Amino acid sequence: MKKSNNRSKRSSGTANTRTNKPRLLSGGNPQIAKAEGDAPVQSYIAAMPGWKREVGARLDAIITRAVPGVRKAVKWNSPLYGVKGRGWFLGIHCFTKYIKVAFFKGAALTPPPGGESKDPNTRYLHISETEPLDERQFTAWVKQASRLPGWKSHKAD
Repeated sequence: MKKSNNRSKRSSGTANTRTNKPRLLSGGNPQIAKAEGDAPVQSYIAAMPGWKREVGARLDAIITRAVPGVRKAVKWNSPLYGVKGRGWFLGIHCFTKYIKVAFFKGAALTPPPGGESKDPNTRYLHISETEPLDERQFTAWVKQASRLPGWKSHKAD
């Protein structure tokens, strides 16, 4: 029976042990441990690759300004934004060529974001490096979404 060489095994943690930076999953999405609060969201943004980092910081700043007291968390390797007692209204996820912003009740927004989902309530906004973010429209959607009942992942949301 051959002994296992533990040194050759990869770490099952979420950080690259040599650089202590979060690992990027397929498509460049940062792997951040599930946690509540601003700190894990800021860790996610700091780990976003390339141009996405600056856009992620802008999105976070807009959401924070538009919804005073916004609740933040990272779940399923995605930052979520919500209102206490109403659930989550928005989530962010990195893909290779764009950032996907999910408005969980986006079909109720005026006008609704253009990206459709399998869920008839959810609408997506895809932000690419070459197409500028319409901050005015994004802010309007964030304000509208924050006033709607949000998505609840469990009873504590």
